[in-house]
Amino acid sequence: MSSASSEPLPRTLAADLASYADKPGAPVRLSGWIHRRRRLSGLSFVVIRDRSGLAQVVVRSPEALAQVEQLGEETPVDVVGRASTNAQAPGGVEVVEPSFLALTDPAVTPPIELWRPTISAGLPAMLDHAQVTWRHPLQQAKWQLAAASLHGFRRTLDAAGFTEVHSPKLVESATESGANVFGVDYFGRPAYLAQSPQFYKQMLVGVFERVYEVGPAFRAEPHDTVRHLAEYVSLDVELGFIDDHRDVIGVLRDVVAGMVAAIHERAAAAVELLGADIPEVPADIPVVHFREALEIAGASADEPDLAPAHERALGAWAKQTHDSDFILVEGYPTAHRAFYSHPEPDDPHWSRSFDLIFRGIELVSGAQRLHRHDDYVQTLKARGLPIEPYTGYLDAFKHGIPPHGGFAIGLERWTGRLVEAENIREVTLFPRDLHRIAP
Repeated sequence: MSSASSEPLPRTLAADLASYADKPGAPVRLSGWIHRRRRLSGLSFVVIRDRSGLAQVVVRSPEALAQVEQLGEETPVDVVGRASTNAQAPGGVEVVEPSFLALTDPAVTPPIELWRPTISAGLPAMLDHAQVTWRHPLQQAKWQLAAASLHGFRRTLDAAGFTEVHSPKLVESATESGANVFGVDYFGRPAYLAQSPQFYKQMLVGVFERVYEVGPAFRAEPHDTVRHLAEYVSLDVELGFIDDHRDVIGVLRDVVAGMVAAIHERAAAAVELLGADIPEVPADIPVVHFREALEIAGASADEPDLAPAHERALGAWAKQTHDSDFILVEGYPTAHRAFYSHPEPDDPHWSRSFDLIFRGIELVSGAQRLHRHDDYVQTLKARGLPIEPYTGYLDAFKHGIPPHGGFAIGLERWTGRLVEAENIREVTLFPRDLHRIAP
């Protein structure tokens, strides 16, 4: 099997094939996977899939038909032929008189029929064969929403004077608590996979003032639920010289709006394919105090945190009362937030922390942080936590860290709510949870 020309043509993407509408008969070269073969009497239709979409190839010659019969679906190929207009073809142009060059051995049959418009396989089968099932256009579209969101996240923060940083994922002490970390033998010394870049992004406020990071976070929580993962992508933000946590909330609102704008700009086709309901971000997201949130959710006034059922009730209330997919809850009890959370000066029982609930699920946690060294020492002692494991972190505050705060967005939770997935694993490329560490 060989191409029709000794001098290879420049590659044309499937989405660009429509540009040949006024060039009938022009030579064209596609490179992609055989998405589908459909044999009719005397001819075959072969659909080629590449990163941009689908293109149709019409096969009539006995030689080409024999080639196609040997090449299974998902085989990567080069196709050289001629452009021909056809209103029934994707983009109104198809390729005729083709020759095929297989770029690998013929592919084996995929675990699901990737050419079907919908997916009937169950989630376990999808996850077991994720390296192939993510090729389905519906699956690809989910990640395209995530990728566009990442672009909007970075673009918004870059424009606001933030510096992107990357912190270590092997750390000497737990960020949140020692019970939920993965231990690692680090050359004979104990170390842990980072639960978050929290300590480092606070330190780096003392360097760059405004920082953000996109990276993995690890939680050794033995939860087997539809909303928890052992490894997830965390979008972390920290900014200095703030007055209080409301300054942080203002940045969060702009970031979420920027993520939504980027989805519309860069992933409109994915939105349409999925039928995704992309939210509008209010200019002012509704904010309620934790005490009011408990009343709205019908919870006891002495609850220390919001349960998933409370979050769902708050989401429904925000939609009904404010026509908002988002609601912010501020003022969680200080004793039940991370030790670096700043208490309200007038009433230290409550903290300057907040959660953003998106469509009934907590999406973001954030707060103003403590920024004085002595406050950290006193807080750690009051909570019965040792000072020594945090020495490297605390030293930064001896050298002048301004009032600051930040937040973290879980990318998988964000994407899952965009498509209203029943299980967060549906939008995670290769999920790691209580039971799964492959593929």
